[in-house]
Amino acid sequence: MIDFHTHIIPNIDDGSRSIEETFDLIQEAKEAGFEGIILTSHYIENYYETESYERDVWVKAISDSLKSKGMDTKLYLGNEIYMSENLMELLIQGKASTINNGSYVLFELPLNIEPINLYDVIYSMQQNKIVPILAHPERYTFVQKDPNLIYDLVEKGVLMQANYGSILGQYGEKAQLFLRKFLESNMIHFLGSDVHRKNTIYKRIPQALNEIKHIIGTKKLNELTIINPKLVLENKRIDVPRIQKVKLTLKERLIMYLKK
Repeated sequence: MIDFHTHIIPNIDDGSRSIEETFDLIQEAKEAGFEGIILTSHYIENYYETESYERDVWVKAISDSLKSKGMDTKLYLGNEIYMSENLMELLIQGKASTINNGSYVLFELPLNIEPINLYDVIYSMQQNKIVPILAHPERYTFVQKDPNLIYDLVEKGVLMQANYGSILGQYGEKAQLFLRKFLESNMIHFLGSDVHRKNTIYKRIPQALNEIKHIIGTKKLNELTIINPKLVLENKRIDVPRIQKVKLTLKERLIMYLKK
């Protein structure tokens, strides 16, 4: 498997706090079954601004150290870019990174407010032959109020990466519910740990995989954890399956009402 979303490079965002923790996290990832890890440190203007060349140095240095330790885990450069009007400029200037220097970009939104320029930024990426991948759609409160925003985005060519922890309730019952609905509707294309600290989500990956497999089956799970990530790393096209709009049952609507 390939972990699509992590915060493992030390001391450049809110993830790993030391090189020792970095290697502990990589060991945990290996034990959880990950053969490859995409290092998607935050890029947030005026907050987390470690540029691509610096992070690339980290990726190579950590990879060399892993080889010297006899560990065969593969590391790949990426970013989780906080959406802004000049996202394309950040990429062109080499400040923020595509995934493995290809055409795919992982980006995130404000958790509680839908950006008014969301479609403009997506259009800008696509005009520049960038394939946008939205991080953890199940976690945004405005998506939970209008889940078919994700249907609309997928229809417009945006791919979706969900967090393993969401299916276990790590981010609350609403995120758990909507990840299930998005999985059932064929609107998730990748899974990631979004790991920040050791002794957290990697220990629970087997449980998360089991829960997700019960929803979508083994073949589809392999697509999200192995096949699609490899296509991204090889900068190849991903064929998106037919999707369905999210429909909540009466019981699910009640859960949403009670959790307001």
